[in-house]
Amino acid sequence: MLELGSSLKEFNLLNVVNGNNFSSSELDEAKPSLIMFICNHCPYVIHYHCEIQRLACDYAQILNMVAISSNDIKNYPQDGPDKMSALWEELGLKFPYLFDSTQKIAKSYKAECTPEFYLFDRSQKLVYRGRLDESSPNSGIEPTGKDLRDAIESLISGREINLNQLPSMGCNIKWI
Repeated sequence: MLELGSSLKEFNLLNVVNGNNFSSSELDEAKPSLIMFICNHCPYVIHYHCEIQRLACDYAQILNMVAISSNDIKNYPQDGPDKMSALWEELGLKFPYLFDSTQKIAKSYKAECTPEFYLFDRSQKLVYRGRLDESSPNSGIEPTGKDLRDAIESLISGREINLNQLPSMGCNIKWI
């Protein structure tokens, strides 16, 4: 996993929400940033759709939120930009959903699966990386976002963030 304290990795990728590129330089420097690696077809990500919507509702005003999909779209066309855009519209999400066609950004973040969550403080240093919570598809546990929410709440309130951070579970990124 990417080491805590690592700097936010720069990116400039297609934002499927509006068809323009979105760059890390456009992030509001006054806010912490949440970068999530997701995709359209992964059952784990689908399991978390409602919680991602709640995160956006609860934190979009105080966090930069960005989702990135890095999957191979030749073999997984459901993860392509047109389907990404349709999903974002269906979910009513407004924050950038970026397409990492070269997979360079996923590799720079050492992302391995979907979903993975990376929380950076205002100085763009990594303070949390890992899972959303303990739930998974068919676990009988409803998503709460507890692990990530605890980190966000600690960050915005100035408390220490728990260093016992568990890796995310999900589908492997589909490498080209």
